[in-house]
Amino acid sequence: MSQLIFLAFNFFKTFLFTPKSIFLLLEGIFMRVEELMTSNVFTVEPHDMIDRVFFLIHYEKVRHIPVIEKGKVIGMVSDRDMYKALGPKSNSNAIEANKSGAELHVVPKKVQNIMRRGILSIPPDTLASDAAAIMAEHKIGAIPVTQDDKLVGILSSTDILRVFSKIEHAKELRELRIAEGQSHS
Repeated sequence: MSQLIFLAFNFFKTFLFTPKSIFLLLEGIFMRVEELMTSNVFTVEPHDMIDRVFFLIHYEKVRHIPVIEKGKVIGMVSDRDMYKALGPKSNSNAIEANKSGAELHVVPKKVQNIMRRGILSIPPDTLASDAAAIMAEHKIGAIPVTQDDKLVGILSSTDILRVFSKIEHAKELRELRIAEGQSHS
């Protein structure tokens, strides 16, 4: 592996990549899911009420929440799933006011009624590029990361875009230096 990295480094260096841009490029090529994923994952259980999902989405700023039962991931609930369960904006039954009208709560519904089942998961040592391909192929915005059937993290499209952005930025800087006639030093 180290010989491959050395050869790649020398190859890219000949095309005026800087050491930093080479590192970012190689980092993107060989990056593993465990380096990108969020490890501190908010979860719900199937019998939780969807107001817990509503709270996590709005106050913890998450969009995808794994559903756990007996320590295993059995589904996923997203902000879209929750909004679909609440119904159209004009549906006044989706959110009910209490007697004083000062407080709102989500109608009583359980997570098991809105979650998606039969979801895919990936191990933490999966290449980030493979994970991105799986997510694109199945049109999913996040995928649970599991090891020995235990949830260890979640990888979202935002996590992947963050790395892509770094790689693209390094590429743009390299192209700018080439256009300005600067060397790779």
